[in-house]
Amino acid sequence: MEKKISPLAKGFLFLIFLVLYAPIFFLVFYSFNSGGTMFDFESFTLDWYKELFQDTRLLIIVLNTLVIALLSSLISTIIGVLGAIAIYQVKKRQTKNTLLSLNNVLIVSPDVIIGASFLILFTMAGLKLGFYSVLLSHVAFCIPIVVLMVLPKLMEMSPTLIDAARDLGANRLNVLTKVILPFITPGIFAGFFMALTYSLDDFAVTFFVTGNGFTTLSVEIYSLARRGISLNINALSTLLFLFTIILVVIYYFITQRNNKAQIGGIRK
Repeated sequence: MEKKISPLAKGFLFLIFLVLYAPIFFLVFYSFNSGGTMFDFESFTLDWYKELFQDTRLLIIVLNTLVIALLSSLISTIIGVLGAIAIYQVKKRQTKNTLLSLNNVLIVSPDVIIGASFLILFTMAGLKLGFYSVLLSHVAFCIPIVVLMVLPKLMEMSPTLIDAARDLGANRLNVLTKVILPFITPGIFAGFFMALTYSLDDFAVTFFVTGNGFTTLSVEIYSLARRGISLNINALSTLLFLFTIILVVIYYFITQRNNKAQIGGIRK
């Protein structure tokens, strides 16, 4: 029997979504304003989007951001999956809890502290601030996210699956590639997309570790906003919002397909 949601709960839920999405829709709406301000909407125009795509410097920054996000997500997913498997295989509960606590430090720590720590580290190591400093920083704070997304799937996996594979003669590599990885695939995809989102969205850490001649969208939008209101920012933010929606839709369909595949495997 389904439990009915009270009108009060529905109204409260609607209010929450309104508060969350109203500023975004306000920003998107005025990205089509020919008046050049966010106060009086004069007429519909695509001039701000045309101007945005004619800005070569900004397009290079978009490319830099995407490259950083994809590379850091891929690297952190590989390391995070291996780290989650290593934590899962630890037998002592106290040791496992200690490793999980160390893994969660970068998540619960303020971004300002993390950014300053990376800045000091790269300065002491003599690493020039730029592409590689941003990439390493994003990989570092994305790894714990991947671990947290993958580890629950490992916990759901029955140890008998691994034991059965070993009894049938599978070596460690076969157990990893044919038993463990297929089972935790939804967690891997979730970790990858979460890492991708965090990398695209990050500002505080990136602000500390960017150097002259290299920047990302979050830092660039902050710089543009400080100069004054420009509807180029609205157009750029609108495109980023649409890109995020596309990622969510892709992740949804991948998750649905994996769930159907698992249900089909159980029925067989």
